[in-house]
Amino acid sequence: MTQAHGAAAAVEDGARAGWVLAAAALLGMVLSNSALASAWHALLDARWGLTLGPLHLVESNLRWINDALMALFFLQVGIEIKREWLFGALSDRRARVLPVAAALGGMLVPALVFAAVNAGHPRNLSGWAVPAATDIAFALGLMALFARGLPARARVFLTAVAVLDDLGAVMIIAAFYTAQLSGPMLGLAVATVIAMGLLANFGLRRAWPYLALGLLLWWWVLHSGVHPTVAGVLTGVLLPQQRDGGAGQRVERALAPVVTWAVLPLFALANAGIELHGSLGELLRSPVTWGVALGLLLGKPLGILGGVFAASRAGGGLPAGYSWRLMLALSGFCGVGFTMSLFIADLAWPDGAAVFDAARMGVLLGTLLAVGAGSVTAARLYPRRSSRKAVRDRARP
Repeated sequence: MTQAHGAAAAVEDGARAGWVLAAAALLGMVLSNSALASAWHALLDARWGLTLGPLHLVESNLRWINDALMALFFLQVGIEIKREWLFGALSDRRARVLPVAAALGGMLVPALVFAAVNAGHPRNLSGWAVPAATDIAFALGLMALFARGLPARARVFLTAVAVLDDLGAVMIIAAFYTAQLSGPMLGLAVATVIAMGLLANFGLRRAWPYLALGLLLWWWVLHSGVHPTVAGVLTGVLLPQQRDGGAGQRVERALAPVVTWAVLPLFALANAGIELHGSLGELLRSPVTWGVALGLLLGKPLGILGGVFAASRAGGGLPAGYSWRLMLALSGFCGVGFTMSLFIADLAWPDGAAVFDAARMGVLLGTLLAVGAGSVTAARLYPRRSSRKAVRDRARP
């Protein structure tokens, strides 16, 4: 397969994934506001699990999706972080500076925007991190759908920023969104991580020992007070990778269709539904709604552009191949915070408070507005060309 055909296939796959994720979110909204709403919420709340002697794990369907299935998504994120760091857009020390600065700015400014909008409402401030992370899959999918004139470098840069964003989001989850910590369980989790590190140090290249220990790690972390999806990221980072393949890449290839076509649509279906009847006006008046929406729509691009500006001033200008035109064209798509934003909102208000619905409305509204703004900006700055020429342009670094 030529580079041009590979680039075209990646764009088309991203576009299809974007449509599926959007359709799942829309279906969740419809179910939550239809005659089936009661049955739908009863299905999400239905509890099941296993009890084997001292082992007891019974959760609702919603929690199984958010705590167990999403660990597979975070396992993929961990593998992507390591791959990009070793062999991809973050492999060169100088090349790391720009996306690192962009990601830092893109997390800080949205959090500040949310805090400013909610300054008079202290109880809302636990959601400060909701607009701070970019959704890799959704952002790339929507950019593939609505900004087909952008060059391939835009996808590489957005991937690097989103990967670093997700790493930052995982650190935020571990540091700020934890329940009461269990020392023994944390100790067992640390011992399991050390064991995986020793396997890698001894040169073990097979995937299954890491995945078996990763499952054990998920169990320890689940009962430690730290969110269990952190186990997925750690396992992904510890899986061995080589430039020409390896356990990490094999696991990533196996995970990709499962995560893209099952895990993320299920998460969107279960978490995007907001009951609008009688409360739409109240949701649109909530400072949480607008704190999240403006954080994604304005805070994200401003933070990213500010981070890029600071890095370019410190480094003597933008690296070769990058321009302010490109930064401006893709910065809007960094405001797509769908999966990670909904995930953090669920952790910020775990009791199902009404403010959680406002946060979900803010995520949906902010994402839609960010995609609209990004699409218009990209279309003006990078008009779509003829199909054959567009494929060549997108494949060109």
